[in-house]
Amino acid sequence: MITLYGFGKCFNVMDASPFVVKVDLFMRMANIPCQVKYGAKYLKKSPKGKLPFINDNGTVVADSDAIMSYLTKQYQVTLDIELAPEQKAQAHLITKSLDEGLYWCLVYSRWATDECWPLTNEAFFATLPIPLRWFLPNIIRKSVKKNLHGQGVGRHSLEEVLAISDKSLASLSTLLADKNFFFGDTHTSFDAVVYSHLCEFISVRFDNGFESKFTKNAKRYQNLVQFCQRIEDKFYPEK
Repeated sequence: MITLYGFGKCFNVMDASPFVVKVDLFMRMANIPCQVKYGAKYLKKSPKGKLPFINDNGTVVADSDAIMSYLTKQYQVTLDIELAPEQKAQAHLITKSLDEGLYWCLVYSRWATDECWPLTNEAFFATLPIPLRWFLPNIIRKSVKKNLHGQGVGRHSLEEVLAISDKSLASLSTLLADKNFFFGDTHTSFDAVVYSHLCEFISVRFDNGFESKFTKNAKRYQNLVQFCQRIEDKFYPEK
């Protein structure tokens, strides 16, 4: 059986990383059974030093796109068999936009904003032993903010990052329109990609009922909210 390695359930979503969610949902869509092991400790075992990665009876594959390509070939996945070349090209370009654009807005919202940082700190570091709990979270936060600055998103104000994320959300809402899935009535791997990013904004829940500015903004797009619910009803009935 395939083993998928991720960070773990967080904020009421399957994983804190959209890339782990992407692979997990893809396998559910393709009816490929797997077991999931969680923990940042698995970063050391990943060939690329990142999560997710899979171990398929000794074959180790890292990177969400590489994993999906491997699984498609190895298990004859036909999720995208009805897509036209133009649709596949569109899906590829939008995937890159989400993975390399909207994703960084998510990171910014969790690590760089004062409204979300206390919740991120508690969710990711609450189990750290003392005295690490006192100083390690802020060291890691500083490192993440440095990466955000280098990537570019971290150079913007909160309102500017909100506007950047909103352009992606508005575009996705326009593309989805009143369809059940992005290319019609049948789900494809592209729906797994889109959901993996949207759920980190729309499906997150906190015990205290808090909603970030990013979540409130994303929920303005009712067809995207309904899309997330549709995916969860179909593929995450245990949620």
